Amino acid sequence: MDLLSFLTQGNNPMARAAAAGFAADWKVGRVMAGALLCRQGEPDRGEYLLLNGKATLTIGDTEGGLVCVGLFDSPCVITPNLARTRDGDAFATLEITEEALIAQMDTEALTERMLSSEEIRNWANAVLRQEIQRKADREWALASLGGAGRLAWFRTNYPEYENSFAHGLIASFLGMTPVSLSRLRKETRSGGD
Repeated sequence: MDLLSFLTQGNNPMARAAAAGFAADWKVGRVMAGALLCRQGEPDRGEYLLLNGKATLTIGDTEGGLVCVGLFDSPCVITPNLARTRDGDAFATLEITEEALIAQMDTEALTERMLSSEEIRNWANAVLRQEIQRKADREWALASLGGAGRLAWFRTNYPEYENSFAHGLIASFLGMTPVSLSRLRKETRSGGD
């Protein structure tokens, strides 16, 4: 999807004239699979739109384990910088998992655009509200649902992701082991519960 279409047709559509001016502020480019847009613990000043491709957001622990906290399939907004960083440093690693078309803007430049344009401010605030809701929904699912319930929640809220992302990442995202996810997938395919 091209950037102008994303801004005018997405979840928070902007008027075409405002979107055209806003689109000119973004740098759009291809990014290869395996590229890191930001690395945990390092400075991160970017805002990202995933126009094509897939990406993941993971947090590493001291023993080298990874916990997946975000799965992204285009077109979408990657978790805003405000929710991905603390004091300017990334608290997670953002990796492109399938060749992607990315639109990127410096977070301070976006803030300046928000201050100067009500339409851009409304768009960005809506994006942030949606991200907060997505995170709250996931926290609720992790805290209140058992394994089968989490898988059902995932299938409802992230349709097609089960066939698009590594099952180890999905298991981590759902707070379970890959073996548990495999067992639950097998049970739901065979009609068990």
